[in-house]
Amino acid sequence: MKNLCFYSAVLILLFSLVCSVSCSVPKNKTQTTQTENIKTAIKRSAKYLQKSVKENGMFEYRVNMDPSIKVKRKYNILRHAGAIYAMSQYLELNPQDYEMRSAIERAGKYLRDKAIEPVSGNKELLAVWSKPQVNNSGKPLQAKLGGAGLGLVALLSIEKFHPDFTPLPDLRKLGRFIIYMQKQDGSFYSKYIPSEGGLQDRWKSIYYPGEAALGLLMLYEKDNSKTWSDSAYQALEYLAKSSQSKDTVQVDHWALLATEKILSSKNFDLTQSQADLLQNHAVRICETIIDEQIISHYYPDFRGGFSIDGRITPTSIRLEGLLAATSFIPLQYRQLSGIDRAIHRGISFLLNAQIKEGKYAGAYPRALKKIDQDSDDINKFNRRVTEIRIDYIQHALSAMIGYANFLDYHPRNIQN
Repeated sequence: MKNLCFYSAVLILLFSLVCSVSCSVPKNKTQTTQTENIKTAIKRSAKYLQKSVKENGMFEYRVNMDPSIKVKRKYNILRHAGAIYAMSQYLELNPQDYEMRSAIERAGKYLRDKAIEPVSGNKELLAVWSKPQVNNSGKPLQAKLGGAGLGLVALLSIEKFHPDFTPLPDLRKLGRFIIYMQKQDGSFYSKYIPSEGGLQDRWKSIYYPGEAALGLLMLYEKDNSKTWSDSAYQALEYLAKSSQSKDTVQVDHWALLATEKILSSKNFDLTQSQADLLQNHAVRICETIIDEQIISHYYPDFRGGFSIDGRITPTSIRLEGLLAATSFIPLQYRQLSGIDRAIHRGISFLLNAQIKEGKYAGAYPRALKKIDQDSDDINKFNRRVTEIRIDYIQHALSAMIGYANFLDYHPRNIQN
């Protein structure tokens, strides 16, 4: 992978011919309309999540718009934490929304008081536990790396508007659990399962390391201990180096969000070579995402999305990643590689996919439409097309908020 600075140097002259026209265009009616549409869509989705928070702080985790389809009673505490993160992003834009604040605090209290408990035998570690009696998954009691990462992300998001919501010593103990899960090379064990002896890495998640890194970096912003930032960098360094010799790179939006966090702050004190390593890895992820986008007019319903079966969340998470990358990938490269165009097309897909009226206004179903074929797998897929789950909304909401910030920071024409 060539250094991004080399790309920029080669492309800057060509880009200057384009930039003199396209980058100086003032905000016009098209962009104003798109901004208004985004703000309306953001509010719809945020309010749906707000209404989904019950009095006990749990979410109405999953429903199906088709009343004939029975929904299994399951719960996922990682997605609970992710929803808190997205709602907190909305509150940051609307700090006077006290109903939203109350809902976030209820959900945060449930996470803090009901899901976070010590690790047996070590009083210095706290973990976010996935409990069989809550999850109804049939799996044993376990603490997931991603749970600790997103737990920190959620609780530290609440700290921004409610300082000391979670005692700092407890946040540190969550951070120590992540470090306890980390191996010497920067990679991680994915789960801690007491009934199976503790640390387990038989199964690996694409997303847990990025979630853990983001949580640690947010903890570093609050606690300013290099223990957290060093561990986060080692995690991202491992992801970058382990992919260098591979032809393909995994699409990991959490890694892009963590990379944005570590590169956007001068407090992390990276060397130029360290920053280049992370930036070049991020570029490869973005290039992979762009290659996956559906742009053919033969698929008009799915155009701008990233899943040929019409699922919506694959588009949301890729947009989250691309939008995070716009903060550190130079404008010249973004424009000429098509990152910005991919973002605009993807957001149009999300806006069209959102439910805009009725009981489920603001929500996102699992997929746009059923597949017109008949097989056991397709029938199973079709039963879930009308399913609504909190993470479907969470990721779309975070993507749209990222896009609203992107428009504010990059005022120019909307490109489809």
